[in-house]
This record gives sequence, C-alpha cells and structure tokens, in this order.
Amino acid sequence: MKKSRLKIAKPDIQKSFESFPSRVLSRSQIDKILSSNRVFWRVSASTSSQDFIDFMLKETKLKLIRFKFPSRSILRYVWGNASIYEIVLSLKSESYFTHFTAMYLQELTEQIPKTIYLNFEQLPRYRVNRKLTQKRIDFAFRKPWRVSKNKALYKDYNVCILNGMFTDKLGVIKTRSPNGETISVTNIERTLIDITVRLTYSGGVFEVLKAYKLAKGKVSINKLAAMLNKLNYIYPYHQAIGFYLEKAGVYRATQINLMRKFETKYDFYLTHQMKDMSYSKKWRLYFPKGL
Repeated sequence: MKKSRLKIAKPDIQKSFESFPSRVLSRSQIDKILSSNRVFWRVSASTSSQDFIDFMLKETKLKLIRFKFPSRSILRYVWGNASIYEIVLSLKSESYFTHFTAMYLQELTEQIPKTIYLNFEQLPRYRVNRKLTQKRIDFAFRKPWRVSKNKALYKDYNVCILNGMFTDKLGVIKTRSPNGETISVTNIERTLIDITVRLTYSGGVFEVLKAYKLAKGKVSINKLAAMLNKLNYIYPYHQAIGFYLEKAGVYRATQINLMRKFETKYDFYLTHQMKDMSYSKKWRLYFPKGL
C-alpha cells in the first residue's frame, strides 16, 4: 500500500527533486523534502523516511554514496549526475577546496591530482603565543610532516578533509568548476601561501615552484603579502615565499622584495627532513639541493 501511493506520486516527487537547487543531498534534506510534501503527495504518516528513500533508490535516479572516513561514514544522495567537486563540497558546510585541488582549479599545475583536499576551518580559539627560537624551528623541521588520515576513497579519488586553522575564509572565492558548478576555493594568493605552508598536500617543492611560475600575470604579490600578514603565522613563511618568487625567475625585484619587509630573525626550512641541503643567505633558508 505504501509503495503504491509513492508510485502514484512518483511524477510529482521527481519534479520536486528536479527543482531542488542541489543535486547532492544529505539524509536530513531528504527528510525535509518528504515532510514538506507529504500532504500534497498524499503519503501516509506510516511511510517512514527510510521507506521513502528505499523507494527512491529503487524507482528513480537517486543514488547513494557512502564515504568511509576513519571516524565515521558520511552518506550522500545524488539525484542523477553530479561532479566529484559538487559531491565533496557537500560533505562539510562552509568548506572549500584547498592545496593541490586549488592548484588544479586555479590552473597552477599541469597535473591532475587524485587526492581532493577539502578544508573545514576550526572554530576561533585563543592562540598561545609561544616564543619562537632557532632551536624550536630546527627541531620541528627535523621531524616528518604531520599528515591527515581523515581520508575516504571515492571511485578513483582519495577525499581528504583538513581541519584548518580559523581564517574566517580569508581569500576564499566562488568560482566555476571544470563541470560548471559554483564551488568555493582559495584564490591564487591564498593558494600560493597554503601550498608553501603545507607542501605535503601540494605535490612537493618542485610542484610548488612550478605553481609560482604559472601564477605569473595572475597573482598580486601586494595582495599576497597583505594576506600573509593577516594570517600571522608563527613560522617565518615569508622567507620560503620570497625564495620561491625569486627562484621562479618571472617576478620583478620590487615584487620579490615585498617579502623582505617582513622581519627575518631565524634560519628557516623549505620542507621537513631534508638530507642534502643548500642554503640561501639572502632568505636565510635551507632548501633541497638541486632545486
């Protein structure tokens, strides 16, 4: 009896799903669709949300996707076809694409990354302003990178959700994905900063250097410097950024020297656990030999 009423209402149900602004839905969104249309569709109160979903999965183009993250699984329901970007962006509200994914979307890499990085900012919190020392820097960069294990496999992709520091979505813009959907992603300036800070999510030093080269003509170094100042990192990442700008060989001295306006008190490192290193006196920076 339940199924027959749903089958009678099927054309109207399909119209509702077609008119919904997103093709990717959570369980709560489907529950709301059923609740707001139950009377119009004449679906009895005894028909549960799960009954409704089971019917939709069997009788319509609704599909279920399960993301098995280490701590929990996240379910998403897709009406028809949706791109990987639309699906992944639905996993966390107020999230945005970052690092290697942002490089790809901003045309700062020639690679097609198979890991998709989604950043979900933590709540603002009091920051303990520990005194930076050379000893602490040396110790930190002798250790390996900390890498997020919050990953789930979807088709040929690894989906990685990062819990980034609170920035109030600084430098996050709305743009079009390769498939035409509106998505949230870091702009070019924020992307160049992020990939310098976390090389492990960005393809490594050579890929990041290439990104700086490809950013020529698209990036505002003034804007990048202002953004870096707002982010107020403990570590002197301006030394790494200045090094990349100079090493790219495509920026004017006046642009590169904007990074010289930041205070330089310590030796710094381009990446972690380097064995064969060279040293830039200008930037007080250790970097992999051969870069």
